[in-house]
Amino acid sequence: MSAKLRLSVVLIAKNEASLLEDCLNSVSWADEIILLDSGSSDGTPALARDLGAKVFENTDWQGFGKQRQLAQDYASGEYILMIDADERVTPELRQSIEACLQQPDDSKVYRLGRRNLFMGRFMRHSGWYPDRVCRLYKADKFRYNNDLVHEAVDTGNAKIVDLKGDLLHLTCRDFFAFQRKQMNYAEAWAKQRFQQGKRCSYFSIISHTLAAFLKTWVLRAGFLDGKQGLLIAGVNAQYTFNKYAALWAFSHQLQKSEPQ
Repeated sequence: MSAKLRLSVVLIAKNEASLLEDCLNSVSWADEIILLDSGSSDGTPALARDLGAKVFENTDWQGFGKQRQLAQDYASGEYILMIDADERVTPELRQSIEACLQQPDDSKVYRLGRRNLFMGRFMRHSGWYPDRVCRLYKADKFRYNNDLVHEAVDTGNAKIVDLKGDLLHLTCRDFFAFQRKQMNYAEAWAKQRFQQGKRCSYFSIISHTLAAFLKTWVLRAGFLDGKQGLLIAGVNAQYTFNKYAALWAFSHQLQKSEPQ
């Protein structure tokens, strides 16, 4: 049997003190924990150090993708597990991860199923479960892309393998904070698409918004998640509206600024 490889758990964070302890306790078995802070004012760095993490700082924010790249550069383990402060590794998922480290395969990237919390309920439908994300990978083979938001591991031609066990994700504990975050994501998404030369029509705003609601509520069986499922369908529609309305607004503002 191969020797077990070292695992670095890597996080990026800002003002996550209220969530950090449970998160880091769920991965305390890892060989090291790296936290890259982007300018917290709530004691996040000090708390992380007290919980055994190695803490670094970068306040020159260039988007989520590049921040994760920089955080990975501080890791010394052969394998990376990238998580967020509002996520917790379950015992079953830990077993799956440790099994991978015992029999590593450089050509594989491992995908985790997230169980997302929304307004007091862990969702089972609505496109919110299993919500698989690639998070476990060989440090010298893979990295995150440069996307400003909704960044992902650049897996290339790697084989994607799903692990058993869930990553608990405390997605929405405060509805208004969740909505503010969604608005920030929508703005970042629109700005990135605009910079890439993407544009959208006024009709696209409406069509994408309606499609988002129907996809969540009907195709993804959001109706089986009860009241929270209906709210999620509305939230997804609202988020989609904000994304495409912002993209349209960027284009409209450009047209207004051009000489006639």
